[in-house]
Amino acid sequence: MKTNVLLTAALLGSLLACKNNEQPSAKPDVVAANMDTTVRPGDDFFLYANGGWIKRNPIPATESRWTIAHLVFEELYKRTLAINEKAIADSAKGGASQKLAKFWLSAMDTVAIDKAGITPLQPELDRINAVDGVPAILQLIADWQPKGIAPAWSVYIDQDPKNSDKMGFLLYQGGLGLDDRDYYLKTDARTVQVRQEYVKHLANMFKLMGDDTTTAATHAASVMQLETRLAKASRRLEDMRDPYINYNKFAVTDLKQLTPAIDWRVWLNQIGAKVVDTVIVGQPDFYRELQKALTTVPLDQWKAYLRWNLINASANYLSQPFVDEHFHFYYTVIRGTKALRPRWKRVLDEQKDLMGELVGQLFVKEYFNEAAKQRYEQMVEAIRDALKARINQLDWMSDSTRQKALHKLATMKKKVGYPDTWKDFSAMDIGHVPYVINVQRAHAWWHEYYIKKLGKPVDRTEWVMPPQEYNAYYNASNNEIVLPAGIFTIPGYRDEEVDDAVVYGYAAASTIGHEITHGFDDQGRQFDAHGNLLSWWTKTDEDKFNKRAAVMVDQFNGYVVTDTLRINGKATLGENIADLGGILLGWDAFKLTDQYKKGEKIAGLTPAQRYFQGYALGWLGHARPESLADQLLTDVHSPAQYRVNGPMADVDAFYETFGLKPGDKLYRADSARVRIW
Repeated sequence: MKTNVLLTAALLGSLLACKNNEQPSAKPDVVAANMDTTVRPGDDFFLYANGGWIKRNPIPATESRWTIAHLVFEELYKRTLAINEKAIADSAKGGASQKLAKFWLSAMDTVAIDKAGITPLQPELDRINAVDGVPAILQLIADWQPKGIAPAWSVYIDQDPKNSDKMGFLLYQGGLGLDDRDYYLKTDARTVQVRQEYVKHLANMFKLMGDDTTTAATHAASVMQLETRLAKASRRLEDMRDPYINYNKFAVTDLKQLTPAIDWRVWLNQIGAKVVDTVIVGQPDFYRELQKALTTVPLDQWKAYLRWNLINASANYLSQPFVDEHFHFYYTVIRGTKALRPRWKRVLDEQKDLMGELVGQLFVKEYFNEAAKQRYEQMVEAIRDALKARINQLDWMSDSTRQKALHKLATMKKKVGYPDTWKDFSAMDIGHVPYVINVQRAHAWWHEYYIKKLGKPVDRTEWVMPPQEYNAYYNASNNEIVLPAGIFTIPGYRDEEVDDAVVYGYAAASTIGHEITHGFDDQGRQFDAHGNLLSWWTKTDEDKFNKRAAVMVDQFNGYVVTDTLRINGKATLGENIADLGGILLGWDAFKLTDQYKKGEKIAGLTPAQRYFQGYALGWLGHARPESLADQLLTDVHSPAQYRVNGPMADVDAFYETFGLKPGDKLYRADSARVRIW
């Protein structure tokens, strides 16, 4: 993905133009206005391209970072707010409008929410109190799965990595209140401080649930002890990217080898997965430790852990004290955010996650026309042609592997803008009930939606992001790139106001080329053209690829981001390869345009300079130190500054365009530059 926890920026022009018949007013140049010319491009290209904007735009108190993505979000918030307001006005008509209106009104009724406090969860709290052994724990975990509450472990239903025509049932590590195992284990001062604050947060949440101070502290310590035990058995972030070590298939009857305390046939039946006969276990060692925990951890400790999981999954939908305490730890302590976002924005975020396509159907009618869809579909083909040419020119790849790579590229599907067929949300039961209950009901709809996929043919037309999402992805199991409408927005500019150089850097390189390259990064390359985890490389070619990728690992391991914290070169390798590939492919495609060939300057910048600054525009912004530290532990994307400076240091055309020489901070000797695709 292009995005940072990232997970991927801007419908050039027509997104804004379709509702505006006025003549465009004079605007600052889309890239020149952001520059800081006191910085030399060869020393820090990110700040050279974006530093002026950063100086003029401090991070708001409500944010942990402030980026071009947030500017896009501001526009998308206004549009989706208008959609909800219209839905309320049209709710009497039933259908999508009524469903959106009920969700919105239940979420915005703060008087009722604050009055109810924790009472909507009282039936579940009573069930926890009644737990009398491991079978009751497992029954409760099963009953919570459809509600979006997932203690102890994680469940996924997705295509079988080794048989992409079949939906698989996956069991993965999970059960942690902190976002990564390293938060429980690292000993640097910042991480130790986070752990200490986490225990305080646990205690505060238990007090909000009614515990006295002493009892709350006891429960907080017991939860931390259990989660630390699970964390020690969890795999590291970089190891979670290895598709082979995370593929361990078991017959359901054989799962007892890992967890004799769990009758998985019974548990699967309880969550509705009755047709499952085999399960893919991502991390068997985690489940062996889970077995020990189920049989040795005292029942009262498990009850405290279950109470914590219930409240942690629900806090944002309860009364203000729960919202404030959740925000304080997960946003102020972890990410450095100073103030809570307005409620209406938080509700829109939740609505997008739970029923995004329902909003998206209305969104694209208003803001994404057919001309825009066609433009970016054509751009995908230009990038595909660029990669085809590069594969044909590789001197390190054998003809056998080359032909398979070309076949995979040729058959890679593109999905642009919005799906041809929309999901049917009519059965999602949204009513005049407390907000937290509507959220649980929405999760239950999704649970049933995925359960129904088991045993049926794979739907390769499906999208997993709504069209208004500011993100994009490559799906290895479908060998496809998916580019929602929202990803193409440059805030404040219409399509005709942005020249090809910027568009090719901003959209073709940082999004389209990036996602296509994911099909051939260290992880994506291990899947064949049909989406199966299958070795299609010769051993010699694999060794050559890995040797070249190791150069990039070493390069990014060397970047110190904040305090003494460095980028994890192995964990971020796939995204770093995709960033570099995107720049190279976008450049190759841009050189075929009339603007590049004419060479005329705009705002004092050559077409080549504007191309590279267009790429940097996609990463415009800055982040608080706390947010950067969290990203380094939990995200497979490098921080934005290094998504620009890192790959640029490996691009020969960048050196030529800006005249880099030995002694410049970004300069890397030709022999030290990454050469993959």
